[in-house]
Amino acid sequence: MILVVLQLCFWASIIGIAHTYVLYPALLRLLATNKTNNTQIFDNNNLPPIVLLMAVYNEQTVIAQKLQSILQSQYPTHLWQLYIGSDGSTDQTNAIVEQYAAQHPNIHLLHFGGRNGKPRIINQLVEQLKPQLPPNAILVLTDANVLFTPNTLPQLCKHFLNPQIGMVGSNILNTALQQQGISLQEQAYIQRENYIKYLEGVIWGCTMGTFGGCFAIRATCFGAVPNNFIVDDFYLTMHVFEQQKQAIQEPMAICYEDVSDDINQEFKRKKRISAGNFQNLMRFKQLLFSTQPRGVAFCFWSHKVLRWLTPFLLITVFLCNAILAIQNYFYASLFVIQVAVLLLPFADLILNKLHVHFKLLRFVRYFYMMNIALLVGFFNYIKGIKTNVWEPTKRNQLPT
Repeated sequence: MILVVLQLCFWASIIGIAHTYVLYPALLRLLATNKTNNTQIFDNNNLPPIVLLMAVYNEQTVIAQKLQSILQSQYPTHLWQLYIGSDGSTDQTNAIVEQYAAQHPNIHLLHFGGRNGKPRIINQLVEQLKPQLPPNAILVLTDANVLFTPNTLPQLCKHFLNPQIGMVGSNILNTALQQQGISLQEQAYIQRENYIKYLEGVIWGCTMGTFGGCFAIRATCFGAVPNNFIVDDFYLTMHVFEQQKQAIQEPMAICYEDVSDDINQEFKRKKRISAGNFQNLMRFKQLLFSTQPRGVAFCFWSHKVLRWLTPFLLITVFLCNAILAIQNYFYASLFVIQVAVLLLPFADLILNKLHVHFKLLRFVRYFYMMNIALLVGFFNYIKGIKTNVWEPTKRNQLPT
């Protein structure tokens, strides 16, 4: 009986991992056949007014490029306002923004003392602006290091002509890729996530979390992110679903972001995000069993929850396999394979120090790094999140 239970746990864990990483994306591609994203015909006469919101902290290296990319947008100038909340910046960020604000009356800088964290800054900006927002206003939340293309804003906001659309995510492409670190692997992961989210939006209108670097949301769908919540973009997405609205991804709303190449920096970022994931899981657990909006529960389980539980599934697979290997040659062979795969990240680490780079080995190392970060993040969540104040990740800076 014990062996049967171990085998059930082993194969159930294998299926769970395979579902979230392989079967679910394949199913989405199948279900999306002959389907199209929400389509709207628009022109400059029916675009909604938008308010761009940005929280910044010591962004002097990228803030001028960011502002230039917004000013070059094809969105009618009289339909947008930009409000920048400086979270106690101590470099030249404020001075640079003030120079632009002096020349462009739709750029506004607001100062916030101390360190508050991005979610709190955004909450306060929305609260201050709420009395003057028109009923059909769209909020565009964006980061300083995410550069727009001229068509980013029109492509994002055209979808809000459909009253069922509550949120639209952009298509963030990565720059400054390098061979020696993990930027190629991070790019591949982000592109795959973008595609999966796009398919979820096409099929059910329930993209599981837009990327926080740039997305648009109806002002009426915005909900203040609770204190100490870390992953604000996912919180807002799920809040949209609670209001029976849809969230989709727009591939043509292209913008660019420099991607991290340092595995240690990326590990810190993913560890922090992991803790925030479990905050959101507890907050929105009722959506795991909800029938409305259609598809949201299935996507939540398949795309997010099983992904977040993968570290525990991997541990279960290893431990069950180790015991079963004593009893059975088949499981003994699987255990040998498991051990061999677990050694691959160490091989990559050694080769990396010798300036030898194999993409496949780096992908294996990246996969285990992500799952260790998820595991550590879970225990950080259990211990309690004391602050959501962030230090910007040291990325490969965008070219000038």
